[in-house]
Amino acid sequence: MNEAGENFRDSPGAIVRPPIAWALAVVAGLVLDWLYPLPFLPPAMLAVWLGVILFLAGLALLIWAATTFRRAGTNIQTTQPTTTIVDAGPYRYSRNPIYVGMLLGLIGLAIGFDTLWLLISLVAFYVVIRFGVVAREEAYLERKFGDVYRAYKTRIRRWL
Repeated sequence: MNEAGENFRDSPGAIVRPPIAWALAVVAGLVLDWLYPLPFLPPAMLAVWLGVILFLAGLALLIWAATTFRRAGTNIQTTQPTTTIVDAGPYRYSRNPIYVGMLLGLIGLAIGFDTLWLLISLVAFYVVIRFGVVAREEAYLERKFGDVYRAYKTRIRRWL
């Protein structure tokens, strides 16, 4: 039940699990690059190192966010109920640091592999996450936590 006493499904009802969407975006981008390479960076650029740095920064953000969720005692998986609104760690700056980390990781891979296909797949990944996951999570959290979540939304940006 939510604060108004209404029954509802106690999970966001995301259309896809985000790690699966991320993996599909990576595989699709790399397969398309193998079939029809689309480099986009100048040859003299040290793209591999920049890509590695961005990928690792995204991974670090994702791990920090997941650890913060675990410490708060709430579920990370979108198929499980959320038990509390987390506003510590990276959630002080973004309501979705796990997804920001995933996006940063995809950008790092695109630069590291020098393929425009991964940037194109990033756009598709973003659309799926934004409208098929985040929009559903936000609606779920508003139903479940009401004013507590609405206050959090007014203080913290969705992405950065």
